[in-house]
Amino acid sequence: MSTTADHPRTVKLGKRTVDAALPAANAYRLWDADLKGFGLKVLPGGAKTYFAWYRAGQGRNAPRREFTIARHGEVTPDQARQEAARVLSRVRLGEDPQAGRHSARSEVSIAELCDLYLEQGVATKKASTLASDRCRIRAHIKPLLGRRLVSSVSSADVSRFLSDVASGKTAAMIKPSRKASANTPVGDRRRRTDPAARGGKGTSTRTVGLLGAIFTFAQRQKMRADNPVRGVERFKDGQSQRYLSAAELGRLANALSHAERSGANAYGVTVIRLLAFTGARKSEIEGLRWSEVDLDHACLRLADSKTGARVVPLGPPALACLQALTRTARADFVFPSQVGSHTHYIGTPRIWEQVRKAAGLDGVRLHDLRHTYASFGVATGLSLPLIAAILGHRDVKTTQQYAHLADSPVKLAASKTASAISLAMAGG
Repeated sequence: MSTTADHPRTVKLGKRTVDAALPAANAYRLWDADLKGFGLKVLPGGAKTYFAWYRAGQGRNAPRREFTIARHGEVTPDQARQEAARVLSRVRLGEDPQAGRHSARSEVSIAELCDLYLEQGVATKKASTLASDRCRIRAHIKPLLGRRLVSSVSSADVSRFLSDVASGKTAAMIKPSRKASANTPVGDRRRRTDPAARGGKGTSTRTVGLLGAIFTFAQRQKMRADNPVRGVERFKDGQSQRYLSAAELGRLANALSHAERSGANAYGVTVIRLLAFTGARKSEIEGLRWSEVDLDHACLRLADSKTGARVVPLGPPALACLQALTRTARADFVFPSQVGSHTHYIGTPRIWEQVRKAAGLDGVRLHDLRHTYASFGVATGLSLPLIAAILGHRDVKTTQQYAHLADSPVKLAASKTASAISLAMAGG
């Protein structure tokens, strides 16, 4: 069969007629006799492509569109006809399928959205939070959703994402940074699982929370009208509150003293004691600078923390710990790294593991010392707003989690929180 662009033909587009359509000097089209608007374009090089032709709008002045379906060989004539029928049905409903296709081509992917979010949507986030966000994006969001277009993600997709991360589908081993490696003892420089890269229900819940923030950013950027994360039921965060009893604090005190006598790193032991006596965060104590220590007014004046600049009051036991430290010449950090004065000590978790096991505190985290401080504060009669101020909570709602402890009969009462903890650790 041969035809030209000047003499187009209408035929029943089937395998026989399509195979028989030979290339000509110019491209030409064959129109299907059964479905108006469905055709086959034959190029001079021999390529044959199925298309749907329509007008985008009403009247003869409406622009004409040619919607490419697929090449012959990729689909059969009948499959191409079925797809053309769906395209032309959308046209009758007032849509412009070709315009929609162009819009999809210009739409960004989830991976590109994540990059844009990290560039423009995290100005108010702390560096530590941002590091966890980057890890979760790299370890979970991009591998599972990165290639999807922003508009294509549904709530069902988010639910499936939640389950996949919880099951460990994307769990990864992340090497510590060069900076971290430089401060880690040689024997301990090994591949470690970054907490934000691990699988599990807690990780999946927090990663979906991040995904929700990313889609909120997409809404502000007019990339989509809704947030598919909204309404998706997540797992309860597994980070339950653990409070040490007076007896457990006594065992901890004995384990710390034994570790000290056995030659454990003195910085690590002191950091743990200060965490118990102040309720501060590990990063705030390990990264403490001498310029932030105000012994005269019994407080730490932190230039920066998770919630910004804040003052940490020091009780007598905490003051005694700091006064016992010797400041070396030109030392900026209270707990300087052994590899250089420009960095601080980061080995507390390793010391904690030794001490925790010796004290029989299975499953207790360093951060639980902060919860314990708050629980003793409630037991001594301190108000929640006051505890919030001491712990540096930006919102008193965060401190509300300790409200139920006010009526607990098992908590030790004392005049001051730090003194109460010190007494328990001393076995009094």
